[in-house]
Amino acid sequence: MGAFLDKPKTDKHNAHGTGNGLRYGLSSMQGWRVEMEDAHTAVVGIPHGLEDWSFFAVYDGHAGSRVANYCSTHLLEHITNNDDFRASEKPGSALEPSVENVKSGIRTGFLKIDEYMRNFSDLRNGMDRSGSTAVGVMISREHIYFINCGDSRAVLYRNGQVCFSTQDHKPCNPREKERIQNAGGSVMIQRVNGSLAVSRALGDYDYKCVDGKGPTEQLVSPEPEVYEILRAEEDEFIILACDGIWDVMSNEELCEFVKSRLEVSDDLEKVCNWVVDTCLHKFVFLNAPKVSDEAHLESRLKKSGEEGMPDLAHVMRILSAENIPNLPPGGGLAGKRNIIEAVYNRLNPHRENDGDPGEPEESGTQGKLVEALRQMRINHRGNYRHLLEEMLTSYRLAKIQGEECTAEPATASTSDNLAGPSDPVADTQTESENHLAEMRSSNEDSGRNEMSDKQV
Repeated sequence: MGAFLDKPKTDKHNAHGTGNGLRYGLSSMQGWRVEMEDAHTAVVGIPHGLEDWSFFAVYDGHAGSRVANYCSTHLLEHITNNDDFRASEKPGSALEPSVENVKSGIRTGFLKIDEYMRNFSDLRNGMDRSGSTAVGVMISREHIYFINCGDSRAVLYRNGQVCFSTQDHKPCNPREKERIQNAGGSVMIQRVNGSLAVSRALGDYDYKCVDGKGPTEQLVSPEPEVYEILRAEEDEFIILACDGIWDVMSNEELCEFVKSRLEVSDDLEKVCNWVVDTCLHKFVFLNAPKVSDEAHLESRLKKSGEEGMPDLAHVMRILSAENIPNLPPGGGLAGKRNIIEAVYNRLNPHRENDGDPGEPEESGTQGKLVEALRQMRINHRGNYRHLLEEMLTSYRLAKIQGEECTAEPATASTSDNLAGPSDPVADTQTESENHLAEMRSSNEDSGRNEMSDKQV
């Protein structure tokens, strides 16, 4: 949550692992947010007698990362070390906790960690107002316990369809709204007191100070909802994600997208990266319809190139209007953004930079070359694309090798070519090569720095 950057940060943190008959992968990306406030937990083999159990959780922080980071490290121990969780066990017994004890222990663990963090000096005195949602799963040999506090979400995909999904805790939900109003608050613009977009969270102590009300009766409650489901042979995968994913993809869309990517790669980190990239591009191109076949993308880009190679955003808009099938289910055109960008860069290797901050503008000889190439694209509509690429390759190679080229041969050759060559293609090639030589020597003779539209 919070302010936005001018440009998204797309560096990713990845992790993966295996154990207890499970494989997991994760990806986190800051995106448009000013700070990275999310965190996660991935434990395969819970200590102290539950080595065949696993725990995974995602924490979506807001107003800072303090609460999310602490929970990622300590929430599990608050759950498994409280008396409610272990109540059915006898000392030294190898018996697992009962279903009801696990559900009660998870709830108690959330309340205990929330009360414990309240005593942190920076949270107590208001120096830190951070909070975090939490969504997770605890997996035993026979059961899956889904845990949710806030508007992050967990989904189970079983036998080719969405089998289960947690419910978001939003202030506009009737039960949540009733609790908020009973605590003296209000719901405005779908937010608690017009400010906080979630009705349950860890932290957020500014919303947990109503006298005479217990921790689960406050404006914002730290109490999770816990659901228990028996495991089945048909279980395919579970997705845990913060609201940034669910804001742009439905449960069915995301599951279909993940399923289609798992048929392409068994690298779960890569699949997770595809998800966050696709959601980022879906955020940028929110109204783009679901279109595109990979084989058709390059041909459309080539056609765009012959029309003068517009910028990438324009290419995406062109492609979004195409009624082309076979995009990754759920991902749509955004799911192929990286492929489109790679093809675009390959077909347009001489493009000028897009004005990114910190990148110097082209100047001198190289700048004139870029401008000449741009003008030729416009005037000749891509007919000499291969020639232009050869020119720039030759120019860069010569520059690397430190070759020096004088202006005289260029001037003489240009005169010969302008006299009326017999082969128009050969003429264009020779003339282009002369322009290249002329630009190489531009620093030595300012009189040759001028290139008219007629020459190009």
